[in-house]
Amino acid sequence: MISRDEARRVIFVNPFGIGDVLFTTPAIRAFKDAVPDSFLGYWCNERVAGILKNHPYIDKIFPLSRGDIKKLYIKSWLGGISSSLDLKRNIKKERFAISIDFSLDDYYSKISKSAGIKKRIGFDYKNRGRFLTDKVLIDGYSGKHVVEYYLDLLKFFGITPKSKRLELFIPEDDAQKAKETLASYGIKDGDLVVGIAPGAGASWGKDASLKRWPPQKYAKVADKIADTFAAKIVILGDGSEKPIADTITGMMRNKAVDLVGKTSLEGFAAILSRLNLLVTNDGGPLHMAVALGVKTVSIFGPVDDKVYGPYPPNDDHIVVTHEVQCRPCYQKFRMPECTRDKVCVIAVSIEDVFQSARRLLG
Repeated sequence: MISRDEARRVIFVNPFGIGDVLFTTPAIRAFKDAVPDSFLGYWCNERVAGILKNHPYIDKIFPLSRGDIKKLYIKSWLGGISSSLDLKRNIKKERFAISIDFSLDDYYSKISKSAGIKKRIGFDYKNRGRFLTDKVLIDGYSGKHVVEYYLDLLKFFGITPKSKRLELFIPEDDAQKAKETLASYGIKDGDLVVGIAPGAGASWGKDASLKRWPPQKYAKVADKIADTFAAKIVILGDGSEKPIADTITGMMRNKAVDLVGKTSLEGFAAILSRLNLLVTNDGGPLHMAVALGVKTVSIFGPVDDKVYGPYPPNDDHIVVTHEVQCRPCYQKFRMPECTRDKVCVIAVSIEDVFQSARRLLG
């Protein structure tokens, strides 16, 4: 058992996407509840740093992942070397005693060791835990939610969480700006606002298409919601998802507000916080909405929603699936080649998604 006295300066490590970082927020709160005077750092990738910027328990962010450094090396070998050295120097400067490492990659524990962090806690996946001092052996995530796996690492401190909900914090300035943005499109306080996030997360890269419900179906469901509830429809996503948004808005009978690629990550979160409902694929926006207390309808295909779905499960979050024998096929961080033309996603019906939205909208 690691003494609470040792746990005064701790760095959390998670280089993955938005959802994965939000999955660590119950562990952050539980740790701070147990050690109130602790100084907490967070080592993440550049893209997700915005969702941690306003977290009241995070004292310092180190937004540079292994993937970010690789991109810098491609641009400039010297730039990559310089950034790597600066990162290690900056981490070392904070004199962290412990790292809580969710990365599954020995790169991060190796850097932590070289930065003088004596206790390095994490997962030993495929023998990548060689630089960890305390480890949990895993071969993948299955049978329980990722949040539960992350909370397992707190057992080294004897910490039991009081709450397991995800958290995302919106500063008042961002909330006001979101209100003004929506007002500029004719959406005012008291309007019923439904968001559509038709992408599937940048962390999946080219494989993101395997998780996407067809834009034509999103268009029909959005129209049906708009007609039935006199709802204002807002399309959300990053700039790379603009072609999908254009397809949806081009097929809709009702006029939708297209904010795809028009906000920062912090602005995106603030817009999400003003929705009555989000309809989305499996991806970061889903977990942002859950963390903000916004109701969701999410469409899951190859990924197991019991492991990666809304957490904790409750009646405000409905997962819609089309069950086929091969689903879920994403197992142990691997996606086999799909031989059934994405039927688990494509075959999810418009009516099932609409009826789920109806249940949540009343």
